[in-house]
Amino acid sequence: MALGSQSGLVRSEWTGLHPDRLYWEPPCQQQLRHPQDGARITAVIPPRLHGQWVSSGCEVRPGPEFIARSYTFYPNGTFRAYQFYYADHQCARPAYTLVITGKLRLRQASWITRGATEADYRLHRVALASHGGQATAAILDRAKRSCGGSGHLRGTWSPGATHLLLDARTGCDCTSGLGFTMHELGLVRVERLVHRRQPVIEKLFLGDIHTDWAQRMRHRPIGYQRPLQAALHHVHPCAACGIISRADERCPPTLPTQPEVSPHLGGRWVSRGCEGRPAVLFLTRYFAFSDISRTWEGRYTHYSDPACRQPTFLVQAWGEYSEGSPSARTEGGTNFTFTTTRARVTPLDVAATSLLNASAAGSCGEAGSWSAGLDQDVTPTNGCRALGLRLPHTEYELVRLESDRAGRRLLFLGERPTDGTSPSALCKRATSYQAPLLQCSGEAEGTAMRWRQHRRGQTGNYGTAAWGSHRLVGLGLLSARAGLFLN
Repeated sequence: MALGSQSGLVRSEWTGLHPDRLYWEPPCQQQLRHPQDGARITAVIPPRLHGQWVSSGCEVRPGPEFIARSYTFYPNGTFRAYQFYYADHQCARPAYTLVITGKLRLRQASWITRGATEADYRLHRVALASHGGQATAAILDRAKRSCGGSGHLRGTWSPGATHLLLDARTGCDCTSGLGFTMHELGLVRVERLVHRRQPVIEKLFLGDIHTDWAQRMRHRPIGYQRPLQAALHHVHPCAACGIISRADERCPPTLPTQPEVSPHLGGRWVSRGCEGRPAVLFLTRYFAFSDISRTWEGRYTHYSDPACRQPTFLVQAWGEYSEGSPSARTEGGTNFTFTTTRARVTPLDVAATSLLNASAAGSCGEAGSWSAGLDQDVTPTNGCRALGLRLPHTEYELVRLESDRAGRRLLFLGERPTDGTSPSALCKRATSYQAPLLQCSGEAEGTAMRWRQHRRGQTGNYGTAAWGSHRLVGLGLLSARAGLFLN
């Protein structure tokens, strides 16, 4: 399900946009108005990186890889990074650790990803410390093959041993066989979250990892992966933050295991904040699922800015879903299938309205009749070609549910393919996840999804500030890459 998403600017007036409107309960409205638990979020420009940044939990990278990170940046531009790899999805069984040192130089603001800063980096050394197990033995074999049996990697693989994989002084580099790259350092964004009566929280967003393993080494980031948190001011209580901040290659972090949560989707889920995706795409999402009727509704609001304050268009979609078996590739995940059968589109600014009005007849609603703030049903035209939305559409999804530190349920849906396509074939099912959605309301027991009929009324107060012609180019890029985005 990759349609787009919804933002904290969405108001309750949205319930008057069209007749088939799902009732939004007050907690969901509150979350949409005040994402990130009501924190005031500002970007730190230029980004200040000095200090230690750590994962807030076990991360899942494409592959899949289960990893925790601890990166320290020093005032002279050098850095030391620990990447802790695990044999399980809860990061409780350390497999090996990469110790990476190098130098980073910030450059100019990104021309592609708004709000990000581009950077150059140079690696000095990469060492691998083993923690035992067959998986790490296989890693060593791949490293040996990638550098032709270099003297650095002779001998046997043993727990506790450290092997030098890259040394800039000697020119030795045995990392290619591991799919290792630090291209994530090429794109940087720092956000500061200010809560009332709580310490300031800072988050470091680094570039995304390509979802196709074969493309990872060549990929230059245009989106973000899960953010790191400043170790000095991490969220309390964040058990994982403290454990990871104190760890090193000799004593890798063992994170506390979380109870497994059964994948029941029933209820309503919203974005916790503005979400970034590759190809100049910023959005927020709202979903409602019924475990009884196995139906879903999704609303995706797209924006032109990384703070999700300038909405461009809204997509609303309906369909059905079915649960499959636990994933054989990504431990902890469950396979689902989502089908989209209906959709409506609402342009929210001048540029999006112009783009839709320029679409060919029969390709996206009623040609030439689009107006900012007014929605149209695009089901009769089998979607909207200008936005990459195809109907009907089936996607093979990866789903995982967790609970956060406050006991609230989080919904992880599969990460979108970096190339802008959708997981419309079994072989394209995700092996990692997007930013989680927060459950804002549960499904009433013994009742189906509550739908309400509303008369057409006042639309959301978004305004129609004009964009320049370069914004139309951006929308064209979005159309080519969006896919379209039903999750």
